[in-house]
Amino acid sequence: MHAVRIDDRLAARLYERAGAERWRVAPAVFTEALSASAGRVFTDRDPGARELTRVLESLHLEDLALALACAAGHDAAWEHFVREHRPLLYRSADAIDPGGGARELADSLYADLYGLNERGGQRQSLFRYYHGRSSLATWLRAVLAQRHVDRFRANRRVEPLLDEETPAVVAGAAPPDPDRPRFLTLIKAALAAAVARLTARDRVRLTFYYAQELTLAEVGRLTGEHEATVSRHLTRTRRALRADLERQLRDEMKLSEAEISQAFESVMDDPGTIDLGEILADRGESKKSAAPRSIR
Repeated sequence: MHAVRIDDRLAARLYERAGAERWRVAPAVFTEALSASAGRVFTDRDPGARELTRVLESLHLEDLALALACAAGHDAAWEHFVREHRPLLYRSADAIDPGGGARELADSLYADLYGLNERGGQRQSLFRYYHGRSSLATWLRAVLAQRHVDRFRANRRVEPLLDEETPAVVAGAAPPDPDRPRFLTLIKAALAAAVARLTARDRVRLTFYYAQELTLAEVGRLTGEHEATVSRHLTRTRRALRADLERQLRDEMKLSEAEISQAFESVMDDPGTIDLGEILADRGESKKSAAPRSIR
């Protein structure tokens, strides 16, 4: 990307206009973000001072400052972001899928925006892709819509495709997979073992959110955590469970990679056979977590 130098006086004026000091964004960080935004407009040349000023002044500077602060993990900025943008994300999710299927995408988006993964000692927040050229609200709607499209495409990839030379099945139903009962039994046993290895606090969050179907905000009130924090922990826990399941199926149950994929597809085809609430109840988590009290 072409690096565009920003005059110090212009950078200082835009920094003040953005209210970046409110979120404790360092002037150098804000200037670097301005340079990155300009570089995406002037990809192969150095603009004149007037042209550069016009482009930078057209940016959504307050949104850019907020995004930079959130990417850095500033608590006050995160609280402001969640308070202002969570309703918008939920409305957008409901517009994409009135049946509620996109709400989980909206919730999981918080974890990626916060940046669970690190590289080179820095959190890899999704906010690093925001450059202020559109409003933060517009950008979030676009990201959510793309996530929905990506999930739809991923689901289509696991659906069986009829070969043009293969006659269609009259009954419309595929023959039952003889290995499905075995795979479901293995997945359920592995999931129970993986859940047992979680911390008590992680199991309680799972119980509140999946077994008792509380919202992120309701879980946060019970656990004494911000809802964005709850979302990050749930995403981390889901990834840990998936990794533990794959390890058990491969190393302990001696399934091949193809069999592991087939096992997961069996669960996807009939998810009702795996009851996370029942697994948690077997460990007493649902009973212990039934009372609406803080576990801070």
